[in-house]
Amino acid sequence: MTTPPEDLSYEQAREELADVVRRLEAGGLSLEESLALWERGEQLAGICQQRLDGARQRLDSLLDVPDGAGLDLA
Repeated sequence: MTTPPEDLSYEQAREELADVVRRLEAGGLSLEESLALWERGEQLAGICQQRLDGARQRLDSLLDVPDGAGLDLA
């Protein structure tokens, strides 16, 4: 059973996403299973991005950086 997205931390989402990737790379799944895993992976990637965006916004506000001039963490 998976945790609801709103309850996942960045670390939890990243770990589950890594597991999804491992399972997809291992193969041996039906098309339906593969599609379900792919969809979960997309959802988890979105959660990770949301958490990172939130962290960046908090950092920018703490550093009093105007929008669009944030830290280049890429």
